Amino acid sequence: MHIYAVLAIAPVLPFAVVWLAVYIYKKEKKLATKRAMDVTTALLIGVVAVLFNEVFGSTFGIYLLLLVFLLGFGLLGNLQQRAKGKVDLRRTVRAVWRLGFMGLSAAYVLLMAIGITKNLW
Repeated sequence: MHIYAVLAIAPVLPFAVVWLAVYIYKKEKKLATKRAMDVTTALLIGVVAVLFNEVFGSTFGIYLLLLVFLLGFGLLGNLQQRAKGKVDLRRTVRAVWRLGFMGLSAAYVLLMAIGITKNLW
């Protein structure tokens, strides 16, 4: 549990470690970036949920993230259904997961700044 806490508090570290490991093994920057995003997203889910709970004094953080991910999956699945007539589940999940990385990264920075500011005052 302590390892997860350390990795979740500084998500740049696991991103860098995974990126380097994949790049050294496969020699592909694009693949290394994708894999690092995938691993870091899992860590960001936990830390953003906790930060949300701490900043807003609630217990709704993880449920909000689950709701956003499910809504994103539904919207992208609907978009695929309308465009191609079928839903590629693997592609949709991957797209939602990677978009989640972008959103969670922004939320992490914002909530961390708010949390630090709130605790200073």
